[in-house]
Amino acid sequence: MQSYPRTSSGERIFAAEGENPVNVIKVSSQSRTSAVAGAIAGVMREQRHAEVQAIGAGAVNQAVKAIAIARGYLSEDGIDITCIPEFTTVEIDGKERTAIRINVEVRAETAT
Repeated sequence: MQSYPRTSSGERIFAAEGENPVNVIKVSSQSRTSAVAGAIAGVMREQRHAEVQAIGAGAVNQAVKAIAIARGYLSEDGIDITCIPEFTTVEIDGKERTAIRINVEVRAETAT
């Protein structure tokens, strides 16, 4: 049975037909970095790709710290990650906002 990731509000995230689900992990300035890091690590172990989205400086700060923590969690499994940041536009309450989306990918698997 296919397991689909969920948004912070618990909604399932689906991809276009025939594609793998998109793993968007939404981060706010109030997010606990260790919890976000655990989510990133879990998605990376299952899907080998995750997307972390943040709006605002505080949220981006928490997202980057969480990715650094997740990198430590994943290194215990011999998984090295890299991330590629990009701008994206999202609609919130009918208004367009600019967000940072960080694509997290497996760089290489190392021998343990």
